[in-house]
Amino acid sequence: MPPDTHQWSVSVSASASATEAKPSSRIPKIPFWAQIVAGLVLGVLLGWLARSQDIGWLKETLGQVGGIFVQLLKLAVAPLVFFAILVSITNLRKVNNAARLAAQTLVWFMITSLIAVAIGLAIGLITSPGSGSGLTPADGKAPEHQGSWIDFLTGIVPTDVITPFTELNVLQIVFMAAVAGIAALKLGEKAQPILTLSESILELLQKALWWVILLAPIGTAGLIGRAIVNYGWDLLGQYATFTIDIYVGCALVLFGVYPLLLATVAKLNPVQFFKGSWPAIQLAFVSRSSVGTMPVTQRVTERLGVPKEYASFAVPFGATTKMDGCAAIYPAISAIFIAQIFDVQLGIKEYLLIAFVSVIGSAATAGLTGATVMLTLTLSTLGLPLEGVGLLMAIDPILDMMRTATNVAGQALVPVIVSAREKILDLTAYENASASPIDEKQPAGVQEKAVAAAA
Repeated sequence: MPPDTHQWSVSVSASASATEAKPSSRIPKIPFWAQIVAGLVLGVLLGWLARSQDIGWLKETLGQVGGIFVQLLKLAVAPLVFFAILVSITNLRKVNNAARLAAQTLVWFMITSLIAVAIGLAIGLITSPGSGSGLTPADGKAPEHQGSWIDFLTGIVPTDVITPFTELNVLQIVFMAAVAGIAALKLGEKAQPILTLSESILELLQKALWWVILLAPIGTAGLIGRAIVNYGWDLLGQYATFTIDIYVGCALVLFGVYPLLLATVAKLNPVQFFKGSWPAIQLAFVSRSSVGTMPVTQRVTERLGVPKEYASFAVPFGATTKMDGCAAIYPAISAIFIAQIFDVQLGIKEYLLIAFVSVIGSAATAGLTGATVMLTLTLSTLGLPLEGVGLLMAIDPILDMMRTATNVAGQALVPVIVSAREKILDLTAYENASASPIDEKQPAGVQEKAVAAAA
């Protein structure tokens, strides 16, 4: 479970109140969502200023601030994924019907991915995003890194245990963590010391990553500002239809499909889901990293009433495989866009292949920023020119924000749906889920314990 920074602050304030008779006045804390919005606005203004006035030092500063924030997030990715997956698998032993829960989770991952890719295909066919864009095959270029089914399948098993961590091959890290977790389950009590150490390391990593997350407003200003400096507003002209398609497709899934599933399948209030999960969704929009957002995603999922033992499995699993934005909507619309640019006709067979790749190959995105590997996997499966990827690289950061927000929302949604269907969801917790994991106040009982501990 992600570290509770507010609990720490409650303990400190409780300790202070134990030594002071009168409570001191405190400056009202700005809600985290408001800090994010302020960072977005500031980033847009600074980016526009740096680009329009050609201010070199400001351009460099925005680039450095955004780059450092992303680098800090990536720094913890490899060990975080390994220990999160390992611990999550072993935590299933604490859950009744663990195999059933795991199977239900996988099934709903696939169902929502199919719905998302169908929406992407429908939007692409209706709007024809490549037509009239003014782009030609000459504007594209082949990517440095690409995916194929052979690479995907053979790339799962690492050649050694060090390289996946140094080269940040998340899929191989997931494989090693899954093997270690299953082996620990088979060993039983003999593996308990390793599991205890793993849980402690995971908490340590989450605590450190939580500090990075608190820097998100500053990182937001840098990332948004850097995007505007690098690409400006003119770029959106050629990609207007394509960009709108991606955002509309993600919005339909995020605010249409997900609420409908909550209301009909889980019999839950969708508004309450968004209230509880919004901190993770907004951080995903800024960070563009499902893995980097994982501690917040798990925290809000637990506060929505999902049992901790199940959430600690479903959320890390989803953060590396559940990608409705990057692996369903995006490749579907992109394939149609690139096919139109290169004048390649797609038929029913190709559309079915896009759906197949979206459901089966989504693990290729592996929770990192960007979806180039997934896109190249889709294009190579369809036989489309990989040079088409180069057409989308410039606009990718703008698209990736909405894609990742949709990914993370789905990663929180599925555990809630499965828990509700399996009658293990804490409905009281769901109805009282906080709006922000950073701003939420602890119950009175927690404060009393903190005072007693400080005394």
